[in-house]
Amino acid sequence: MADTPEAIRKSIRLYLFIGTLLFAFTIITVLVATLEILDFGAHGFDIVDAIIGLGIATFKASCVAAIFMHLNHEKKSIYWVFFGGIFCALCLFGLTDLAERDPIHDPHFYGKEHGKSPAAQATVKVGNEEPEIGTSDKEFDPFADTVAPEKAAQQH
Repeated sequence: MADTPEAIRKSIRLYLFIGTLLFAFTIITVLVATLEILDFGAHGFDIVDAIIGLGIATFKASCVAAIFMHLNHEKKSIYWVFFGGIFCALCLFGLTDLAERDPIHDPHFYGKEHGKSPAAQATVKVGNEEPEIGTSDKEFDPFADTVAPEKAAQQH
């Protein structure tokens, strides 16, 4: 920390420089999002614009963390924790991507036709009509095996 007036003036200059830098990059972010001249990739918002915006946001967050949160004076072990958290987040993103792509197509789980549920595939077509799911001649009664208490008393 600053103990002398010179060190205080130096840290004030650094804070003003970082504040100006953050303000300038905020303006750059808005210009990249709104001006067609700075529209990279396809017309309109696309993946290239998202990567540029996230890159600018990462730079700004790094400046805030390093200078205003004083992480540039921390021990090296804090960086292991920080990058370990980023690594875990990237692993979770990767797992989400794998789940989205779903490389394992199990016919027992999904059914033979991927678009239909196993219950819909189990229905039997009668004639030209396809019965609705869950309907049959006999409705399902979960309490069919149980006996009402009044009837149970009469039986004994």
